[in-house]
Amino acid sequence: MSETRPRPGHTTLAGALVVGGAVGVVVSVAEQLSGLYSLETREQVTQFLETPPGSDFGLSVTAALDGLRVVLMVLAGLATAAGVLGFHALRGSTGARLGLSVLAFPIFVLGIAVGGVLTALVAAGTALMWSGPSAFWFRGEPVPERPRREGPAGQAGAPPLPVRRPGATRPQDPAGATLTAERPTAPPAGPAVPGPPPVRRRPDALVWACVLTWAFSGLAAVMMGASALLMATSPDLVVEELQRQGNELGDTGADAITEAVYLSAAVIIGWSLLASVFAVLAFRGVPAGRSGLLASALVAAFVSLLGVLATAVVVVPAVAALATVVLLNRAEVRAWCSGPRGKIEP
Repeated sequence: MSETRPRPGHTTLAGALVVGGAVGVVVSVAEQLSGLYSLETREQVTQFLETPPGSDFGLSVTAALDGLRVVLMVLAGLATAAGVLGFHALRGSTGARLGLSVLAFPIFVLGIAVGGVLTALVAAGTALMWSGPSAFWFRGEPVPERPRREGPAGQAGAPPLPVRRPGATRPQDPAGATLTAERPTAPPAGPAVPGPPPVRRRPDALVWACVLTWAFSGLAAVMMGASALLMATSPDLVVEELQRQGNELGDTGADAITEAVYLSAAVIIGWSLLASVFAVLAFRGVPAGRSGLLASALVAAFVSLLGVLATAVVVVPAVAALATVVLLNRAEVRAWCSGPRGKIEP
């Protein structure tokens, strides 16, 4: 347990790289999403598609921007999950370290969209958690200390213990009495002291349910925040894109779309924050947190399945919501959340 084992500085550095890099990736993705359909970005994408190797893809500017948006959204979700797992890895969770190992490669590959520097920090921090003192710390083994340097005379600082040779007499004091070592006496038996309260180990199914909730809630909040910001800064681009797709809109239609985007952003961001709070409470073993998170996941799964009829993009959040429902209904999760409160193992 991390409470009784001091964390090595090596592990602290690795966790800081993971959490800091993940936060930087999410912020960078949010900035890129807010200006994704701007004139400057369109010109850059057009220039890339007109010259090799971009010209070999055969994509239009709109298709390239839509593809880049999907990549950025997926990257934001993975980075959010990596940040949460990095925090719990700092507390000694081996499952979190394993989850980071799974996410490190796709984050690093998708990081090309944001330059790759921040995602490289996440990958480097994850690799550090499997090497050096961190490897011993996560296994629960004592971290080996560095050997001390010996003094000029070859001594390590402490006097060597006397070695008694066979046939040697015992040392005597000046009066001639033989010195004998006194045996330590056992302390008197006292009243039994109650031991520490048992440590409750958090089920892995609950951890993954909370991680899925935090990842996709953060992703939804970032997406809707970027959409609202785009509508606030460049509403003409949104209307122009809809008209290009064949949807003729007048002034009334444009105003209605603006209001719908703002309302949707407010509802989804608020819902995402509420689901994240429920996940925190469930993670701490509060029964109401599990119930609230289960209800939120059920509604999210239902809404996402309805949205599949319009676009296939919502298949991923629908699967994540259904997986969260299944994980929260496992027997060990129900028993753990309704069991007695006590010290929780990280």
